[in-house]
Amino acid sequence: MNADQHGLLARFAADADNTALLWASGYLAGLAQALTPTPLAAATAPAAAVQPATILYGSQTGNAKRAAEALHASLQAAGLPARLVRADAYATRELAGEKLLYLVVSTQGEGDPPDDAIGFAEFLHGKRAPKLAQLKYAVLGLGDSSYADFCGIARKLDARLAELGAARVQALGEADLDIDTVAAPWREQALGHARELLKPAPTAHLATVTPLRPHAAPAWSHEKPFAAELLANQGITGREFKGTGFRQYGAIDKDVRHIELSLEGSGLAYEPGDALGIRHRNPDTLVDAVLEATKLDGGIAVEHEGASLPLSRWLADKRELTRLSRPLLATLAERANASELAQLLEPGNPALAALLNDHQLIDALRRWPAAWDAQALVAALRPQAQRLYSIASSRKRVGEEAHLTVDVLRYRAHGFDHLGAASGFLAALEEGAQVPVYIEPNERFRVPLDAGRDIIMVGPGTGVAPFRGFVQERAETGASGRNWLFFGAQHFNTGFLYQTEWQDALQKGELHRLDLAFSRDQVESPHTDVRALARDPHRKIYVQQRLRERGREVYDWLQSGAHFYVCGAIGMGKDVHATLLDIVREHGGGDADAAAEYLSNLQREGRYARDVY
Repeated sequence: MNADQHGLLARFAADADNTALLWASGYLAGLAQALTPTPLAAATAPAAAVQPATILYGSQTGNAKRAAEALHASLQAAGLPARLVRADAYATRELAGEKLLYLVVSTQGEGDPPDDAIGFAEFLHGKRAPKLAQLKYAVLGLGDSSYADFCGIARKLDARLAELGAARVQALGEADLDIDTVAAPWREQALGHARELLKPAPTAHLATVTPLRPHAAPAWSHEKPFAAELLANQGITGREFKGTGFRQYGAIDKDVRHIELSLEGSGLAYEPGDALGIRHRNPDTLVDAVLEATKLDGGIAVEHEGASLPLSRWLADKRELTRLSRPLLATLAERANASELAQLLEPGNPALAALLNDHQLIDALRRWPAAWDAQALVAALRPQAQRLYSIASSRKRVGEEAHLTVDVLRYRAHGFDHLGAASGFLAALEEGAQVPVYIEPNERFRVPLDAGRDIIMVGPGTGVAPFRGFVQERAETGASGRNWLFFGAQHFNTGFLYQTEWQDALQKGELHRLDLAFSRDQVESPHTDVRALARDPHRKIYVQQRLRERGREVYDWLQSGAHFYVCGAIGMGKDVHATLLDIVREHGGGDADAAAEYLSNLQREGRYARDVY
């Protein structure tokens, strides 16, 4: 290759995901084969190739992607033709010609699709969706039964495919946090159907191609985390926080920690936008509260899943002790003979969502006392859920470290103090302690490869964490594009996270614009409607109001090629999305449908990315 060809190939390889690389390798091999004279002995045409199965996945935190990759590997190992495609990389026009489709999708929040599947879900439920009488399909949903609409988007997509005429080859799989309990048998069943519907792909005429980039399993994972040393655990909330009490729901006190961890010797690598997974230990106060509520002895040995441990160890290290789930509540209702709880669990009861949002496990155990034995309790509780924190640093600046921004959950409800399991675990650690960690990549949440692109970042509260890494990364690489941050909190004095760093970045030209929204302070900016504020002095100001005030400039930046990022709570993400729709409609001169299509195009182009939770 000449220098230009080599440069083009290197840039493509740096940006492409595994699916694109494998497709390109086959495409290039096919071109090369077409230009190579074919020996007469090999000229006999092979049997017609079977159309491969398509495995389509939508994933927010990586679990659905891994489940889809496992299915793809199983089909390949069986010699069955299959392709693996992320939902936002799928050409929806191809759906009309598909013969066998496996859809693996996680649910985000209350029944919503993950960000990379929004476009596919909208297309499937829209007027352009084709009739699919030729299609056979199966859906695997991943969810969290601590949400009322468990696996909601998987159910909707499964039903919609059937409505369009497709034939379901196996029942919808609905996997909870212990994913493999459902995913593994679903995968085996899917493999069985694929063997019936597909034939092994002919291989005699295929070129041998070496992948441009190997796809290897990570060395460290949730099951096998790396022990990172805690280098710093520093409070970054204002001085008004007393740090000793528990706040009521909606109170203003915050305890946010800046945490620095050493990755030295791990081989772990991350990019700004990735998350750090924490394998936490449930706090002793929480374990003791569960033992007291169930009247059980923590020293009792319990055999479960091939392991024998004292009950207290199961509760501390192996089981989820904060988030409720529908199966656990069903078991509790039966053991407590609680008709009230049984009614809450009836399909369609809206009160269940309020219970799941308002109660931790300990609240349910206290509210509906029941006769438990240690074995039954361990079996009823879910495996400990992974906790992911957006990484708040760039390796180019901090080296073999990862920084986190952690809001320590402390509040008082139902007459008792409550503590977040993972955040409480991290808050209690002292320098030198070991923290089990692993990297969870987020390939859709990255700074632009084009260093000249402008970026707009919306990150209220601890949602600002990845943008600290973005700004560091762009400064260290000398990116010429501008950086604009929208940050929000309740109070300037107590909630302006990394205030001095942002001020320093502005002075150095690493951050070009900063817009602030302190919802309880009613800080007036030059764009605030003072008359509206006088009429309603209790009106709260959020980042979406600041975006609306800057709407013309935001739209101009987008029109000039800027990337737009949002990180934080799901509700905030929806509010920001609605505000963006209004901005595009107002300044783009189109209607609501045109504005929605504009944002959908930005998402497909990778210029509108969200990390919401």
